[in-house]
Amino acid sequence: MTSGVGALWSHRNALRILVKRDLAVKYQQSLLGYFWSLIEPLGMGAIYWFVFGVLYSRDTGRHLGEAADSYPLFLITGIFAWMWTSSALSEATNALTGQARLITTMNVPRQAFPIGRVTGRFAEYAAGLPILAAIAAFYAAQGKIDPGWSLLALPLAVLVQATLLIGLALLLSAFNVLMRDIERFMRLVIRVLFYATPIIYPLALVRDSDLPGWLKTGYELNPLVGIFQLHHAVWYPDEFPPARLLATTVAVSLLVLVAGWWAFRRLEPAVLKEL
Repeated sequence: MTSGVGALWSHRNALRILVKRDLAVKYQQSLLGYFWSLIEPLGMGAIYWFVFGVLYSRDTGRHLGEAADSYPLFLITGIFAWMWTSSALSEATNALTGQARLITTMNVPRQAFPIGRVTGRFAEYAAGLPILAAIAAFYAAQGKIDPGWSLLALPLAVLVQATLLIGLALLLSAFNVLMRDIERFMRLVIRVLFYATPIIYPLALVRDSDLPGWLKTGYELNPLVGIFQLHHAVWYPDEFPPARLLATTVAVSLLVLVAGWWAFRRLEPAVLKEL
């Protein structure tokens, strides 16, 4: 794995070119271009705010705690991070099947193609951070949030999320070449993960529910739970995951990265033969 990382680093310029190419192709002939990466999460945030912040505000507010008075910020924080997750997973799944000609002709490590999709979607997430900061500044001016040292949770959240997504991208891209049903299956998985992760609702809502204890424990084994708690903790320190949840999140993310890298290298000959 160390040699593979070194080879990837030596071809970092090729990775940068692949990312720029993917972004250019994605938004070519689009009037609004990169603004679509902002419009979609903001639109989703407005819909969920109307449903849970207006129609069901009484039930939602009981579990939000300090986030009750700034629920739109809570929503947008989670949805922006979720758009990076969902787009990276869906696009990384066909990163190899959709670029077969490039893969068989370019002299670069094949890991660069799924990793490039994750990096490209991170660029879209980073483009939305100024919008997120502006919304946070609005609520801070009203005294509804008081960001401080909790801002340091953001780089930790990004690092752990990138680790998990790269591992999943390597796994999914390789398996999808050999089993094309993976791409269809992931559409369902991504929908399930959205509601099985505290993105539009607080983790306290699950912990205070009547679900069986074993189901709550299984729920928190999902590494995305701890990752999104970190994202929310940037503005709401009380949402910072406890030590056990944070350790589980980091450990599972690292395990997925190692497993993804190992599986990709093992399957690479079969993948190239199939392509």
